Amino acid sequence: MNLAERIDLLVMLGEYLTTNTDEWQEIKQKAFEKNNWFTHEFVDLAVKNIVEKFLKKDKLLQLAKHYHLDDNIQQKNIGIVAAGNIPLVCFHDFLCVFITCHKITLKLSSKDDVLLKYFVQKMTALQPEIKDQIFFADILKNCDAYIATGSNNSARYFDYYFGKYPSIIKKNKTSVAILSGKETNEELTLLADDIQQYFGLGCRNVTKIYVPEKYDFVTLLTALKKYDHFIDHNKYKNNYDYCLTLQIMNNSFYMTNDSVLLIENDQLFSSISSVHYSFYTNLDLLKNDLANNPDIQCIEGAGTPFGKAQQPGLFDFADGVDTIQFLLAL
Repeated sequence: MNLAERIDLLVMLGEYLTTNTDEWQEIKQKAFEKNNWFTHEFVDLAVKNIVEKFLKKDKLLQLAKHYHLDDNIQQKNIGIVAAGNIPLVCFHDFLCVFITCHKITLKLSSKDDVLLKYFVQKMTALQPEIKDQIFFADILKNCDAYIATGSNNSARYFDYYFGKYPSIIKKNKTSVAILSGKETNEELTLLADDIQQYFGLGCRNVTKIYVPEKYDFVTLLTALKKYDHFIDHNKYKNNYDYCLTLQIMNNSFYMTNDSVLLIENDQLFSSISSVHYSFYTNLDLLKNDLANNPDIQCIEGAGTPFGKAQQPGLFDFADGVDTIQFLLAL
């Protein structure tokens, strides 16, 4: 397939995903049954962003033009180790390899091995030629380069196994938000999306907020009630009950709206159902510290609009590593 055909195939995939056929509904249900964090609500959200941000022809043509993509790329076999924290989290890597005309060997997470397989199945039905271009494997071997995403612990293994090959190793990251205390109710509702979409499991989810001294948390807790239906989700409720119990047993101060906990804590990463906060006095110093922190994926607030964390575009590369530039340099 040439570049134009690949772009057209991605566009056709996007068009299909908007039709919501019975078969697609069954696949979403299968994904949920295998991983209860993958609710229909959040699979639909992930797919909506993929379709609108990644699979539009004008956006794909812009990407191809920006990188001067053509049909003269020396084809390599790229191994992708996918994470499974949120639905289709590896799709951007998949798209980058596919559009640059390389072969793909995918090792999917056991937590998310339904949706992308289905995507490839539909793409193959539309263009049978790609059956020799995309493979799934339980163990990655004999690839020319690797893109691997996982926890900080698994990254050490990735470095050991893939370090002698060209590779991108992505570690665990999270996102933060800076509040001034002057945010509108609408802005705080958008921040609630940044915090709670995908149950807070993504690296682009805000798990830590910074607030000025004497900040009034009431409006924030009210905004977070947008997702109070989470408490009816068994896995989420178990996490909430556990975190709440720890705070009570330790006689620690906390705030809650009965579905999410606000806990003063210096750590960036918070548990499911809880959000950490810290107070700041010097905004410029805080921004500088956060900008240089390798564990942070996104910084919301302080001039950056809320509600965009879970809407990355084609040029928003995880960890700031340009995947397409990496692939073109092989």
